Amino acid sequence: MRFEGKVVFITGGAIGFGRAFAKAFIAEGAAVAIADIADAQAAATADELRAAGGRALAVHCNVAKETEVEGAVATVTHELGGVDILLNNAGLHLLKYNQPFAVLARDDLRALFDVNVVGIVNCTLACQPSMAARGGGAVVNISSIASHLSTSPYGVSKLAVRGLTIALATELAPDRIRVNAIAPGLMATENAMADLPHDLVDDFVNHRQLVHRLGTMDDIVATTLFLCSNEAGFITGETLRVSGGYPLAI
Repeated sequence: MRFEGKVVFITGGAIGFGRAFAKAFIAEGAAVAIADIADAQAAATADELRAAGGRALAVHCNVAKETEVEGAVATVTHELGGVDILLNNAGLHLLKYNQPFAVLARDDLRALFDVNVVGIVNCTLACQPSMAARGGGAVVNISSIASHLSTSPYGVSKLAVRGLTIALATELAPDRIRVNAIAPGLMATENAMADLPHDLVDDFVNHRQLVHRLGTMDDIVATTLFLCSNEAGFITGETLRVSGGYPLAI
């Protein structure tokens, strides 16, 4: 198993992609920390993983609050021994944050950047000492193909994630910590399918993508496992699009 003995800290780990990441890493031998603001759902996910034989811990963590993040990482370090892999998965998204800047309330704009951008800084720096002490580690940030358009507050926040990935990869390299990002395309998640108009989904899949199907959680999970593994040991500072070929650019 590729991650035997490793500890994975997953923000937004209670449901959705976070839960899928947790199940996949446990199947590969890792212990996981389910870090989320949804305490009951995080506890339920951790209970489910432990019942299946995995090693899992639920911790309360609002990524936008530096002290909460530091406390969560301290708890995980005490209970599980440290952190080797960080998945910066927590984020605000969907149509609410795809409005024009002139429409989105400033309080919502601040919350968007506090979670999507500052949250990555908080979590990465909090995990850095443990990763360094354990000989290095891997960080994967979740960006979006919206970052290549950057015409909305959400898109700009995810463009910032790509920039942070380069900056943090440079800053953490002396500690043998690799930092990469994934930019998912249109994914067949329950929230996305409920939030997006059918005509928009159909246009993306059949006319904008080169691979004419919706993306799946498995697509993102497989890419994440690769980027965190020794097989990706020569890759850092990169954002990998997993979007069925949209948008392609030189």
